Amino acid sequence: MYYHLYEMNHAMMAPWRAAADQMRLAFRNPFNPLAHTYFGRTVAASMEVLERTTRRYGKPAFGLGETLIDGKPVSVHEKIVWQAPFCNLIHFERCLPAGHRRDPKVLVVAPMSGHYATLLRGTVEALLPAAEVYITDWVDARMVPASDGSFDLDDYIDYVIQMIHTLGPDTHVMAVCQPAVPVLAAVALMEADDDPLSPSTMTLMGGPIDTRINPTAVNKLAEEKPIEWFQDNVIMPVPWPQPGVMRLVYPGFLQLSGFMSMNLDRHVIAHKEFFAHLVKNDGDAAEKHREFYDEYLAVMDLTAEFYLQTVETVFMRHALPKGEMMHRTRPVDTTAIRKVALLTVEGENDDISGVGQTRAAQTICTAIPDQMRMHYVQPDVGHYGVFNGSRFRKEIAPRILAFIGEHGKTDRAKPRPRVIRGGKAGDAA
Repeated sequence: MYYHLYEMNHAMMAPWRAAADQMRLAFRNPFNPLAHTYFGRTVAASMEVLERTTRRYGKPAFGLGETLIDGKPVSVHEKIVWQAPFCNLIHFERCLPAGHRRDPKVLVVAPMSGHYATLLRGTVEALLPAAEVYITDWVDARMVPASDGSFDLDDYIDYVIQMIHTLGPDTHVMAVCQPAVPVLAAVALMEADDDPLSPSTMTLMGGPIDTRINPTAVNKLAEEKPIEWFQDNVIMPVPWPQPGVMRLVYPGFLQLSGFMSMNLDRHVIAHKEFFAHLVKNDGDAAEKHREFYDEYLAVMDLTAEFYLQTVETVFMRHALPKGEMMHRTRPVDTTAIRKVALLTVEGENDDISGVGQTRAAQTICTAIPDQMRMHYVQPDVGHYGVFNGSRFRKEIAPRILAFIGEHGKTDRAKPRPRVIRGGKAGDAA
């Protein structure tokens, strides 16, 4: 019912959005004398804020058409190399110069938590100069017909294993936030099978491995409510005329509402500043606001079975760190991981996955040799800063690439990772 009301409200606002956009264009037209006045700029700014706060944001593009390799620009093309109903595996294929060294294959597993994989655009961009990058491009559940079947946490783990098999030997897997648990489970299952295609390294970043450690507001909500509460209050059928009509989902707009409410004052201030920048004709600052919110406000639905199983397994039962997680009828044994090097990364100010939650992977993966593991805490960053932004580019990405180079199995050059020992900046696990 709520999903239908949301869709109806969006449809009812369509004429107002169109009118606001027309008025914005009229008051920004250089041939309109009022466009050069404070009044005209105020009207145009008001109309843009109205239009942007009531629109539905579609899936953004990665827009990574070029990267620098050895100081020279090379073109980059997106290529789908594996497909399933709920995910496409995208390869950012670089047009490499002849004789270029063989770079590591990095599978970036993007979170299926309400935002599109393009949220990791900065992550991919930072890795491209030194790696063959692949990313999981999860499909909006409301766009998948019900005839394509269900998708739960077990299916997610199967997808990860299939993609690692597709990429072949010496693959390096990186899980950002939510996929830390299913990726760790997938690697544990592969190692238990003595799979020759097990990844060379596994990097877990800001993930909820053990949410009993420094629980955040998100963790506490899951612990305070029974699973039936989530089933009754946040699971809804997709309305017509979407392709996934009648599929039960956790709507993206609910997830976005939760994220917005956690830092509501910050978002209100950001929009006030955006309005002021528009009135002052500060184009650069206004464009930065547009770029961030075009990405942040673009959300996707999750299948009900995946959402509920994740909430119960990860946040309520803490099944993985307790050694009780099952993949279908099979136990997930993290002590089976022996040959996969492990890097865990956390942000000092992370309010989604508290400090220590990701590092817990180091504790439960007891069979990994000490020389094949490392932990790093990035000072002065929150959750988003763990995988994006200037500190990620300057501090975190180089450590990840160095760790991959150190533990890869190919004959390329292997720089040693930089490890900060002692203090809260990070340490070897």
